[in-house]
Amino acid sequence: MDINEKYAAWLACPAMDRELLDDLRSMDEETKNDCFYRNLAFGTGGLRGVLGAGTNRMNLFTVMKATRGLGRYLQETSDAPSCAISCDSRIHSRDFAELTAAVLASMGIRVFLYPKLQPTPMLSFAVRHLHTAAGVMITASHNPAKFNGYKVYGPDGCQITLEAANRIQECIDGEPDLAGSIPDYGKYLAEGVISMIGEDTVEAYYRAVWKLRVHPSAEPLHLVYSPLNGSGNVPVREIMRRMGNIKVDVVAEQELPDGHFPTCPYPNPEIREAMALAIAKTVETGADLCFATDPDCDRMGAGVRVGNEVELISGNDMGVLMLDYLCRNTQLPASPARVAVKTIVSTEMAAAICRKYGVELRNVLTGFKFIGEQIGLLEKEGNPGRFLFGFEESYGYLSGTDVRDKDAVNAALLLCDMASGLKAEGKTLLSRLDELRNEFGFFAQRLLTFQYEGENGARRMASIMSALRNPLGSLRTDTLRLLSRTDYLHDETGLPKSDVLEFVLEDDMKFVVRPSGTEPKLKAYLFARGNSQDAAELQLDFLEKDVRKLCE
Repeated sequence: MDINEKYAAWLACPAMDRELLDDLRSMDEETKNDCFYRNLAFGTGGLRGVLGAGTNRMNLFTVMKATRGLGRYLQETSDAPSCAISCDSRIHSRDFAELTAAVLASMGIRVFLYPKLQPTPMLSFAVRHLHTAAGVMITASHNPAKFNGYKVYGPDGCQITLEAANRIQECIDGEPDLAGSIPDYGKYLAEGVISMIGEDTVEAYYRAVWKLRVHPSAEPLHLVYSPLNGSGNVPVREIMRRMGNIKVDVVAEQELPDGHFPTCPYPNPEIREAMALAIAKTVETGADLCFATDPDCDRMGAGVRVGNEVELISGNDMGVLMLDYLCRNTQLPASPARVAVKTIVSTEMAAAICRKYGVELRNVLTGFKFIGEQIGLLEKEGNPGRFLFGFEESYGYLSGTDVRDKDAVNAALLLCDMASGLKAEGKTLLSRLDELRNEFGFFAQRLLTFQYEGENGARRMASIMSALRNPLGSLRTDTLRLLSRTDYLHDETGLPKSDVLEFVLEDDMKFVVRPSGTEPKLKAYLFARGNSQDAAELQLDFLEKDVRKLCE
């Protein structure tokens, strides 16, 4: 079926709702092509795409098709198929969550649904707490408002493996694009096939986070918090309320759930624009620091007030601060050693800290599911308590084992205890970071992103990755010499095969290039080490020129 035939079928579908019909009728040829040239791809992150009509968009029909495929997979792989479901504040998130519940229930699959929006980590927790065979989180994480997504979890509470994703994709491929009728959510709720997840599960999650405190401090701390109109408002503030020593000022414009993100078009706490209102309020109130969580509350970004300015802390620097804090305040037996996990694109300062404290450091591929997977491996060895901490440079952190994904509620607890304890010593997060740099060296990182939209963009990214796999000597740079390359797709690395390339250069520099798994972007991660921060940043400036030449 070609693009025009698909378009005509969608236009004629009797179940098509008014919003999607209006979208279809307003399409020009270029938009039509982009909406129908492929089916929205299902990977280890599930689905993610722009909202709208078409097979390459997030809508009730793509959600139904994916859910039927997931349901077939659960029927084939589980003796008692069941699924926990949650959603964030995005446009149509609740609609897609209830639709997912209804489709699974119509297939005889037991469903447990949170009655209101809850963060991604609470969905991961519910899967394990309720012993379900799978979990679905309706979210597009930190993407702009026009996106939504469908993230699938396995029975271990981790995002599904590549093998499971491929099998689910096969099941999805066997389903029609357009369903005949939409299952009746109310019917299955009344029959009890769909059950609401109770407050006992929510409280169990809070207790699981609370037990992760390693060095509680009573020092008063004043901070500003923004949920960025997402799902973190209630759970994050509840944890801080229980701490007792935290004064919280919430950014009012970003407090309540709103999938349009009216004051924050790109609700990503990694970028300063998303933190702007929190920064302003921190200066206005004289708070010690500010932080924000993304819409599904699995990422956290923070900054420290310095006079009338706020200095933001990168994901890498926050990761090493938390790692150092946990190492200093946790009993660390020599054998078996505690385990920290980071992704291959995260700072190498973690290795120096782990060496100092006798902690085993494991490097995994990009994606927090690989960090969660390491907890499962330790569990199979009979000692999940060896897990100390996991982090990634993209503002994801985890110090417990009850959740198997990054957890911004957990991170907020660590942040508050860490900052409060340092304040009692007359220090800040920034002064402690300076101490770490003086001890271990100055590690600088930089992320470059190259945007490639639509069908042509996908081809362009593939072409660039292919060129970067050319013989090493043929890759010309202006000033730097490439010493080695690791191809995580073709070389034996001990890690799952992945379309990632790592280049090591002279003078303690390297860069990693990979296509994003969830966005139409090519990402390049740059690393340098110097005797000072300025020296390390200067190295990155040279490196950036060469990487841009190679990737553009």
